[in-house]
Amino acid sequence: MIRFTKVRLFDLIERLKDKNIAVIGDIMADVYIWGKTNRISPEAPVPVVDVFAEEFKLGGAANVALNLKELGCKTTMFGVIGCDKSGDDLLKEFLKNGIDCSGIVRSDSRKTTTKTRIVAAGQHVVRYDRENRTPIDTDLENEIISKFRSQLHNIDALIIEDYNKGLLTENLIKSIVKICKEQNIIVTVDPKFSNINAYSGVTLFKPNLKEAEGILNRTLSGDNDLEIAGNELINLLNLDHLVITLSERGMALFEKNSKMLIIPAKSASIANVSGAGDTVIATLTIFLAAGANFQESCSLANYAASVVVEDVSVVPIQIDSLVARVNEAGVLD
Repeated sequence: MIRFTKVRLFDLIERLKDKNIAVIGDIMADVYIWGKTNRISPEAPVPVVDVFAEEFKLGGAANVALNLKELGCKTTMFGVIGCDKSGDDLLKEFLKNGIDCSGIVRSDSRKTTTKTRIVAAGQHVVRYDRENRTPIDTDLENEIISKFRSQLHNIDALIIEDYNKGLLTENLIKSIVKICKEQNIIVTVDPKFSNINAYSGVTLFKPNLKEAEGILNRTLSGDNDLEIAGNELINLLNLDHLVITLSERGMALFEKNSKMLIIPAKSASIANVSGAGDTVIATLTIFLAAGANFQESCSLANYAASVVVEDVSVVPIQIDSLVARVNEAGVLD
């Protein structure tokens, strides 16, 4: 169990204010329609939901940016959205939350990824999506790369957040990673299954268990399999740090030439794991940028995730909630 002194923890938190973390990835709109249901439709065997509220939230890579902002740092968002109402609403949310959206490109050839969830009595009744998952074209790649280069002087670390919606092509990833290596910028990655080799040499790679199995094309059935797989990924991608998240079990930590370390999950109750990965990569990255070591950053990310999974909707971590959870855990001296 990793412990913190109050001086150490609050010194790290104070340093967050001076950091600017960039996020590049698939931007989404998360729409929540809240209602209640107490009858079945006469037209089909489905519940009738009486709607009483609707929420519009930053989703996907945008939720990562929101988590960073709530942790107290400056945040710049890079990505592509459509010239549609969801795109308009996203830009309003970025501005409202103080997130720099100058790295966002609007395209009339793509629709903004929008996930709409209908929730009744605390349960998801249905979700429907509007999206375009085809890879972006060369012109859009070049525009994103150009915008990123123009912001290099402001960036302390970069999070690459892949939701497999078409933004992160092999060329875009390689170009952005190369630029960051040249400038000694921390790069952390929350991957899917595509273009994995393009991430070679990044600072930290964070798949979940299913993604790790997909990358290696095999099932990981126990701790021995997991440790072998982690070391394989470290060598395959020439990584300094690897984190494999294990859902309700916690996370497995890997470093070159070190044994696997599993940090157990901290949440007492889980209402919704959606968005927990966003919170983990955001917390990990910002604390690494602030000077925390790998295990400290992972431990804080684990506590942050334990807070957000207790909410039925996707919510960002608040810095006060993170401090409270660390204190509750009895690891603050």
